[in-house]
Amino acid sequence: MAASGSDLTTAEWFRIVEAWSVCAYCGADGAALQKDCVLPISRGGRYTIDNVVPACRSCNASKCNEEVTSWMRRRRLDEPRFLRRWVEIIAELRVIDDPATR
Repeated sequence: MAASGSDLTTAEWFRIVEAWSVCAYCGADGAALQKDCVLPISRGGRYTIDNVVPACRSCNASKCNEEVTSWMRRRRLDEPRFLRRWVEIIAELRVIDDPATR
């Protein structure tokens, strides 16, 4: 993972899970959440705070290394809701990481 330029820390992962609190894709509540790269590693993605979302096992396995928007459309998931929330959460997490805001 380090060779791919991935730098997600355990603390960042916990912040991501706390921010989403459910599967980022289907909204499953109470499911065990796994790290999923929105842009898969095989397509140039990395395990970073901007690219990782929590996914239930079903979504993570189904998405595999597909492009997120076409996968969501095929599964008839709420793509616009996901994309809006993803942008909001990334912005929130960046503010927390910005030393100027402390």
